[in-house]
Amino acid sequence: MKKIIATFLASLSLAAVAAGGGDYKPNDPANNRLTDNASLQRGAALYMNYCMGCHGVEFSRYKRMAEDLNIPEEVLTQNLIFDGSKPGDLMTSAMPKKNAEIWFGAAPPDLSLIARYRGVDWLYNYLRAFYKDETRPYGVNNTVFPDVGMPHVLEPLQGMQYLSEEGDLALISEGSLSPEEYDIAIRDLVNFLEYVGEPAKLKRQSLGVYVLLFILVFFVLAYFLKKEYWKDIH
Repeated sequence: MKKIIATFLASLSLAAVAAGGGDYKPNDPANNRLTDNASLQRGAALYMNYCMGCHGVEFSRYKRMAEDLNIPEEVLTQNLIFDGSKPGDLMTSAMPKKNAEIWFGAAPPDLSLIARYRGVDWLYNYLRAFYKDETRPYGVNNTVFPDVGMPHVLEPLQGMQYLSEEGDLALISEGSLSPEEYDIAIRDLVNFLEYVGEPAKLKRQSLGVYVLLFILVFFVLAYFLKKEYWKDIH
């Protein structure tokens, strides 16, 4: 029963993200680090609790994520899987796409590649830029993505902001986190989304270093071999 309630609440937490968006240029860098495993674990927990109800990351599997982020399988099944999925399953949304289209007009998109498509700085600023707007269907708007069709699901953490005539955002009600703590939480969430977009990124980068070192050593050997072959030719 608890899993059913959790899935239902999660499904109400997000709506479909409208296509398009403004030509916004991020103001603040995300400064996330894929080498920060604790940050990735916190980001995974945030995603599963606030985003997974609508937005899957269906190119990933629970077990692969747990192994990469050093999450024990017991912790994974008890705290990060709410819809009865098994560790080896793909991380699909708990919301049926057909129902989502009826409820919201469009199925919420999968976010497996959102960090690669939008960029981590864009995501970091977007998730901090919701403000109260009674003219919108869900009562909120976003300075980064004007007229986005998504509620502010992280309002319990951040609180609610308003947009001044000068274009500045300020809190009108507080959330459970301070502004500084919320920024850290969003950085963790964006960090996780970057990981999901390319789980093997760190391994690829480390392998690239070894490849370059091999090429360097090979170049040195080839250079001296060439000198040896051509030493008697003027």
